[in-house]
Amino acid sequence: MGDNIIKLKSFAFALRIVKLYQFLCVEKKEFVLSKQLLRSGTAIGALVRESEHAESKPDFIHKLAIAQKEANESDYWLELLFQSEYLNESQFHSLNSDIVEINKLLASIIITTKKNLKK
Repeated sequence: MGDNIIKLKSFAFALRIVKLYQFLCVEKKEFVLSKQLLRSGTAIGALVRESEHAESKPDFIHKLAIAQKEANESDYWLELLFQSEYLNESQFHSLNSDIVEINKLLASIIITTKKNLKK
């Protein structure tokens, strides 16, 4: 995967989400919220990958903006799982710090690309 930090982090996050989904289904018998998190949490990395082959800079920005929306949605599902006591505080904070970092990276890439587009 090279040294593309957003690519690496979004893939690692997706892998953590897949494992969390398995845990929630098997150990907690929770299927609805975890499925929503699985969809949004794995979509981030897929959209980052898709952006690598964007047709244009605006298309690149658009794909990463959708990834950012999916990250924001993932943050919501994580918080809901924590508040409903499916996740303990340690699990939540670990995953939450990952998604906050991914959101910051995506925002930075989008802002920089928009600035470079105007030049």
